[in-house]
Amino acid sequence: MIYLRMKKHLEITTLKELKLKDIAHISAQPVWKKKLESVPIYRLSKKDQSIVIIDGFVIIDHLSQLFEDMEFQLIGPEQTIIRILKKSKSPNVLFATVVWLILFIGTAMTLMNFHYDVSMQEVQQKLHFLLTGKESEYPLWIQIPYSLGLGLGMLLFFNHWFNRRFNEEPSPLEVEIYKYQQDLDNYVIQYESELNDRKPFD
Repeated sequence: MIYLRMKKHLEITTLKELKLKDIAHISAQPVWKKKLESVPIYRLSKKDQSIVIIDGFVIIDHLSQLFEDMEFQLIGPEQTIIRILKKSKSPNVLFATVVWLILFIGTAMTLMNFHYDVSMQEVQQKLHFLLTGKESEYPLWIQIPYSLGLGLGMLLFFNHWFNRRFNEEPSPLEVEIYKYQQDLDNYVIQYESELNDRKPFD
């Protein structure tokens, strides 16, 4: 009995021949494991574009023909999603700066409009009056800590300070990205694999 566990994702930068060890983990006796690891599975070419789906059923069928006296059991993911990456260009500093400015201004406008909608300044003025009995147009002793707390709260919420984490818990943004990646992978597996149904409009 040979156990195979397909790798869920594989990123390739060059077109090459994929062997079984590239797309799956193998559990077998050392002698057989070495032979199985070098079995060619698929040759990447330009026609593959950017995504290739290798289905575990096809792998089992292929290996069963090569090794008739062995029994193969697939555990874990049933497909491997291979992404062919193009060589990345060096980042454009000007473009990154423009995007950063747009995001910064957009975020600032969002916060200002939110505070205007909920009449935050009036709330802080009334809070100042309730606590001190005096009226003040700009209760800075409330506004300054509030502003600092808002920024600190955002840092804690996203659990990041540049590349540094505050703890091992994923941030809400990372969870949403993970969920999006899961949905994207399911879509790709459904409509890019030759064994599954094609898109209705194909």
